[in-house]
Amino acid sequence: MSEEFDLSSFEMSMIIRQMEEKDIEKILRMQEICFPGMEPWEEEHLKSHLAIFPEGQIVAELDGEIIGSCSSLMINFDEYDDRHTWDDISAHGYITNHNPEGYNLYGIEVMVHPDYRRMKVGQRLYDARKELAQRMNLKSIIIGGRIPNYYQYANEMSAREYVEAVTRHKIYDPVLTFQLLNDFTSMRINPNYLPDDKASKKYATLMEWNNVDYKATTKRHYKTSYPVRICVVQYLMRKISSFEEMANQCEYFVDVASDANSDFVVFPEIFTTQLMSFLDEPSPSRAVRRLTEFTPQYIELFTNLAVRYNVNIIGGSHFVEEEDEEVYNIAYLFRRDGSIEKQYKIHITPNEQKWWGISQGDSVRVFDTDCGKIAIQICYDIEFPELARIATDKGANIIFTPFCTEDRQGYLRVRYCAQARAIENQIYTVISGTVGNLPQTENMDIQYAQSAIFSPSDFEFARDGIVGETNANLETVLIGDVDLEILRRQRQDGTVKQLKDRRHDIYHVEYKKD
Repeated sequence: MSEEFDLSSFEMSMIIRQMEEKDIEKILRMQEICFPGMEPWEEEHLKSHLAIFPEGQIVAELDGEIIGSCSSLMINFDEYDDRHTWDDISAHGYITNHNPEGYNLYGIEVMVHPDYRRMKVGQRLYDARKELAQRMNLKSIIIGGRIPNYYQYANEMSAREYVEAVTRHKIYDPVLTFQLLNDFTSMRINPNYLPDDKASKKYATLMEWNNVDYKATTKRHYKTSYPVRICVVQYLMRKISSFEEMANQCEYFVDVASDANSDFVVFPEIFTTQLMSFLDEPSPSRAVRRLTEFTPQYIELFTNLAVRYNVNIIGGSHFVEEEDEEVYNIAYLFRRDGSIEKQYKIHITPNEQKWWGISQGDSVRVFDTDCGKIAIQICYDIEFPELARIATDKGANIIFTPFCTEDRQGYLRVRYCAQARAIENQIYTVISGTVGNLPQTENMDIQYAQSAIFSPSDFEFARDGIVGETNANLETVLIGDVDLEILRRQRQDGTVKQLKDRRHDIYHVEYKKD
């Protein structure tokens, strides 16, 4: 009788289980092998994962060795911006934004040791995620997937064309192809998702797997949101000795706005008159003409700042001499994509005419931005309600008002009118003013300001219709969030509906430029 064949020496033990703290060191070593050249996890990241959401941290173990792992968190995906990055969605890798009441499982990493690929390790980890989503009754799994073969085709096609080619099986991508085979569907492509992912050229495909067994268990629902963050600069007028001094001051504020992830930063009206403090020109009219010589430097400065810091800049306003040899008070919009627009001041104050001979503009502009339509109405212009109504009818949701006033009475005219425009047009208004003094500069010697962001007055907005305001007469910034979706809803069914309820049968505002 033959001896019984011993199978135990051939057996392998593949286990998919929850990550434990003892696995951390092995996972860190594995990650360096899986993703060379990319910034790896640190021990603190993985400890944070286990402390916050241990169920979402899964490893594959073969004969006692960690050969794969995946990390996840729970979120309400609708609360995140379409342009989100890996850092945004993972709280810089610490998942402190994990929401136990969330509807979606978001996968922030999957890795398999290269020596153990083609053993269905990734498949097992994905299946474990699906089982977790089903067990926790989550709507879907969402992932920001790498496209690591894209670098081979980047000179031939866009990221979107590459994804379409992979989807049609014309090109093989080890990550995207795998995800498609696992019933994930492409939602969109996010640029700058992982800055150190050179192979994917920083792109990621946002993919979703829907849990067909999901059952709604509460009446909880979410309303959509369209947040826009605004940084308002309350600028101190001080004596300077060069254009570079002013440029440094401006860059500081733009840097602050960018660090706060602002969509807009707004400077005050004619703050560039600070340059007059070193021109040594006693005649105000001649000083203005000399000031206009800085226009190319001013435009170049703010164009570069908008692009470098990735923020739309309302560049206050500046005196500009144009081809007709007239001087205009012009506010520029410097978009973060490098494009530029301008709005002329339409109503010139008696002081501007008397001291500087400023000419008036004659058109109400509304500008498209990546945060909706906006308008700019310089100081005195906000005191004429027809202009704000025209801008609103053209689609503006926010009116920016750079201003410069020398006393409290003048400031309050701007403030009260900006608040009135916000209410009567159901829009947001933003005022940004200068403070400080320029003792040797005619007609710019003293300043008074309290900058602010105003909203309509209804239940979903700030209690007093004030999103935020600075302290008076101090150099500072105000950073506030406005929501364009709330604006849209309130225009449709707010407590009052000033736009819908207008009596066009008995009055209207006629804009003669159209």
